[in-house]
Amino acid sequence: MSSLLEIAVNLSANKITQQIPDYKRFLFYDIKKSDSKIIGIYGARGVGKTTLMLQLLKDLNLPLRETIYISCDHPVFSGVSLFDFLEEFSKKGGKIAFVDEVHKAPEFQAHLKSTYDFLDIKVIFSGSSAVQMTNPDFTRRFSMYRLPALSLREFIELELNISLKNYLLEEIIKNHQDVALEIIRELNKEKILKLFGDYLEYGVYPFYLEDKKKFKDRLSDSINATLYTDLAEIYNIHPEKIVTLKKLLTTIAVSEPLELSVENIASVTGISKATLYKYIDYLSRAELIMYIQNEAKRFKSIRKPDKLYLANTNLLNALCLNAKKGTMRETFFASMLRYRHSLYYSNKVDFLINEKYLFEVGGKNKDFSQVKNNKNSYLAIDDIEMGFERKIPLWLFGFLY
Repeated sequence: MSSLLEIAVNLSANKITQQIPDYKRFLFYDIKKSDSKIIGIYGARGVGKTTLMLQLLKDLNLPLRETIYISCDHPVFSGVSLFDFLEEFSKKGGKIAFVDEVHKAPEFQAHLKSTYDFLDIKVIFSGSSAVQMTNPDFTRRFSMYRLPALSLREFIELELNISLKNYLLEEIIKNHQDVALEIIRELNKEKILKLFGDYLEYGVYPFYLEDKKKFKDRLSDSINATLYTDLAEIYNIHPEKIVTLKKLLTTIAVSEPLELSVENIASVTGISKATLYKYIDYLSRAELIMYIQNEAKRFKSIRKPDKLYLANTNLLNALCLNAKKGTMRETFFASMLRYRHSLYYSNKVDFLINEKYLFEVGGKNKDFSQVKNNKNSYLAIDDIEMGFERKIPLWLFGFLY
């Protein structure tokens, strides 16, 4: 184990010296303030988990012998006991270990638990969102943080190298004109609707910065890696079944959200209902899709179909050549709201937020005909910079985090 530790220290030193982005996601500051002994970061492929860990490591400014970065998908760690390695690191004076791709380590849950119980070191680990990282055993012992995809606000900060505030949902609802005006002033001569359009096309994943022209190819590779590597390994899915899983993903991409009853999908894809429910769960855990329940499902005795969307607009653009504007708008709205808010769809309106606010999502000509008698009803309207009364610009919901 000593020789492995020596190799790992050298690998860690090489990784730390690599150039990483200066821009720090909001979770950087939350995790930096945490006193928890073991911290977990989970999220979809490509959202920046490794970058976040390296930024946290560099910020510590500790001697090399006291910190280490390892990635459990590196061949040198194949079959290695994570606990034994961390124990050896601790014996040699190690204080804090950053463990990337922890789900690649055999029985990692038990090893992290033993580390928590028996070792005097701090661990910050990352794992795929496809793994059940929020089960009670994890959340009881460890501080778990979900790193979402970039918000519109973060994308604009990266593009323009400026700092912008985020806003609570209630602030946006009550003061959206003032909030929108403040943001537009901060942008100076940059046009918010142009930036919004760019975000919808390629701004969700930080790796777009590496090469915008090859973004779709990189995203396609990321989708395939999620399907053929992450899901296949985590859930022991045969390669032939992964092809069916990809067919399901494409079917969701080209369909209207409410056209997708289980019966319809089963007919189109040839997947049994039982398997279909399982596959939808896998794709949702991997953050390739999101399913929005009907508000009636708050009452368990009532059965209603779920609304299925791709997880974000970049996936929609990558998998659907001619995505409908309505689906694009709803996908953006749902992807921004679901991070910190409860989200249902209703038979009356597109979305019910926090079991209180009713929202219709649409273009400039959308009116209140479906929700006119409800004081908590609002329109999220595309293609406008500024709103009026209960008409709120759609882009503004990209400033929730």
